[in-house]
Amino acid sequence: MTIHKTDIVIVGAGPAGLFSIFEAGMLKMKCHVIDTLETIGGQCTALYPEKPIYDIPAHPKVLASELIELLEAQAEPFHPVYHLNQQVQKIDKKNDGSFVVETSKNIKIECKAIIIAAGCGAFGPNRPPLENIEQFEGTSIFYSVRNKKEFIDKKVVIAGGGDSAVDWAISLAEIAQKIFVVHRRDKFRCAPESASKMKKLEGEGKIEMIIPFQLEGLEGNDSKLSHVIVKDFENNIKKIEADYLLPFFGLAMELGPIANWGLNLNKNHIEVDRATMQTSQKGIYAVGDIATYSHKLKLILTGFAECASACHDIFKIVFPDQIYHFEYSTSKGIS
Repeated sequence: MTIHKTDIVIVGAGPAGLFSIFEAGMLKMKCHVIDTLETIGGQCTALYPEKPIYDIPAHPKVLASELIELLEAQAEPFHPVYHLNQQVQKIDKKNDGSFVVETSKNIKIECKAIIIAAGCGAFGPNRPPLENIEQFEGTSIFYSVRNKKEFIDKKVVIAGGGDSAVDWAISLAEIAQKIFVVHRRDKFRCAPESASKMKKLEGEGKIEMIIPFQLEGLEGNDSKLSHVIVKDFENNIKKIEADYLLPFFGLAMELGPIANWGLNLNKNHIEVDRATMQTSQKGIYAVGDIATYSHKLKLILTGFAECASACHDIFKIVFPDQIYHFEYSTSKGIS
């Protein structure tokens, strides 16, 4: 079992989790970050990467994926350690008030405080029930896109009918050799403008619509995919030559082990002290969508302010013998 030591463990690598790294770093506190998804970004990456967000201060419009890239760059100077594709299974509180966090991949992290920034709780992709799918996951099958360059000049099958499937079909059509979109009907659950863009790309030969079909099987050697097998409602089978499969069937969301951490819960949200963002358990904080208090606004910008409040309170735990003198970032610079 691998054991790490840090100041703060952040549970969740969405916008609030990433900005918590920055706020902690400005206070000279180190962070390890745990997330159930295989990439950082939370719902911004997994559900709507190509959707514009209009209420981020100083950004009249920013794509969700761009926001995550900016937050990652902002956090990078503080050298966060990411533990992705795993879930917090257990938290033990030691006699001195510190914690030991254990993940589903047998990693233990000793820390002085915990920030829960888990959005709607623990969530992961809805995996299609295909035989041997695990063999290709992480190499030829992905449930989110982290690096678009990986798909340059490749044959990519995208399965699904929602925003994520359509957005990525449009985006990757610019660089891929060919995009195949597999869906069980010719209507998509997306913005009309997105549907029109996809239709235009189909006319240009950059996207081929495989409708009405559903995923049926996979072919390949070792972890390398060679063909995706699909079937229509009359049991007609079609083989699609493919380098990658991107199944976008949404996320399965649940509170997960957080429900058993002894925190005060209100309809699957964690109640906090608005002044500090501390939960009912000393040393454990919650920020972002999972945190609740009177008149809570579920906005990304609200979560950012909560991150600052939490980290400034945690400073007293990490450095109990130091007096904190407040400084603006323009004065202190990057630590």
